[in-house]
Amino acid sequence: MPYNILSFDGGGVRGVYSSVLLDRLKQRFAGIPDNAHLLAGTSTGGIIALGLASGLPPSSLVAIYRDEAGRIFDETWLHELADLDGLSGADYDNTNLKEILSGILAAKKLKDLNRKVLIPSFQLDNQEQQAGKRMWKPKFFHNYPGPDSDGEQLALDVALRTRAAPIYFPTYQIYVDGGVVANNPSMAALAQALDPGTGNQQLQDIRLFSIGTGNNPTYIAGHDLDWGLAQWARPLVSLMIDGVMGVADYQCQRLLGKRYFRLEPLLPKPIALDDAKAVGDLIKYANQVNLDDAVAWLEANFK
Repeated sequence: MPYNILSFDGGGVRGVYSSVLLDRLKQRFAGIPDNAHLLAGTSTGGIIALGLASGLPPSSLVAIYRDEAGRIFDETWLHELADLDGLSGADYDNTNLKEILSGILAAKKLKDLNRKVLIPSFQLDNQEQQAGKRMWKPKFFHNYPGPDSDGEQLALDVALRTRAAPIYFPTYQIYVDGGVVANNPSMAALAQALDPGTGNQQLQDIRLFSIGTGNNPTYIAGHDLDWGLAQWARPLVSLMIDGVMGVADYQCQRLLGKRYFRLEPLLPKPIALDDAKAVGDLIKYANQVNLDDAVAWLEANFK
């Protein structure tokens, strides 16, 4: 029996692009996201996955990004003064984001969601006091039953843990953005589905549809850059979050072949993950994407 996975990348405000693509796909193929057995998402994609698993339709996610992006990425002059314009603190705080997510997820725990989810994050301190055991590590939150289930975790807390992008937002409960380990969570979702203790699926039964936040046309010019910490600090965050997505794409293509589809159109221009003013452009770009191949794949595979 086919086992369907729907995966969402991280990308900040570009989550509206993913949400519009999903909403358009649903208008042509009713089985998305309803036919998904597992929803995976990192950072902004984690919010999308958790929102869908809590019962929100894609159209509501589009509306949240459209109406609330300016509040989430709100850098007031008081905040800039307090953190020395980003030199001694994150660009944004979690206050508005937490309020918005509370309205979506309320007090739901992962076990209360109507779909299985997989949400990557990164724990900065496991607080293990024994010698040699205290360290940072990746963390993949899921609500499959079993001894390592995270079903008792609040969905709100998991959303804020996966969404704590370094430099942009403060850490949350010892966690930073899942994008530092799996900004494209497709391969992590595949591994969770194959794990005998959780998904317990066979590779030949898995169908995986991956939605990106738009292929961002960015680059760093120059052949021999003699840069130090000051020059690399912010570009490294983008490299870490955007640059590793192709790894999971490569792996999933080789393992799943035609049972895998990646939807990540090239954006007409670079858009930063905190550019709330670009929401209108992102919605326009997503509405211009030709979805014929994606719909054909879904009709053939996502039953």
